[in-house]
Amino acid sequence: MNLDNNAHSVFLLNYHLVLVIKYRRKVFDDNISSRAKEIFEYISPKYNITLQEWNHDEDHVHILFRAHPKSEISKFINAYKSASSRLIKKEFPSIRKKLWKEYFWSQSFCLLTTGGAPIDILKKYIESQGIKKGKKS
Repeated sequence: MNLDNNAHSVFLLNYHLVLVIKYRRKVFDDNISSRAKEIFEYISPKYNITLQEWNHDEDHVHILFRAHPKSEISKFINAYKSASSRLIKKEFPSIRKKLWKEYFWSQSFCLLTTGGAPIDILKKYIESQGIKKGKKS
């Protein structure tokens, strides 16, 4: 397991983010996805975030990334959505036919943590701590 660290801690924080186009409009193609990914990679270091994997469908994008404990995830997501919306709509004016006003991304998003071990195994491990020869200490 490849863990991240800083001066005082060791950590592994992986997140799965799903961002959806406003009204589920089908505007993503390979070019727009590539540009959205470039913007993500440009903004993410400022928040101690590292892109691991990126893929898209016509109306949403899946992003796997790593973060640090001090990363402000919600601030990063808002900054990314704002910058990417503005730049993509400017660089790909055909999008305005399917989306109007300042909208590009849906206001909501799905953010999931990922981990090395299933939650049930972690629960059992934590429950077993402090047990010596069948007795809790």
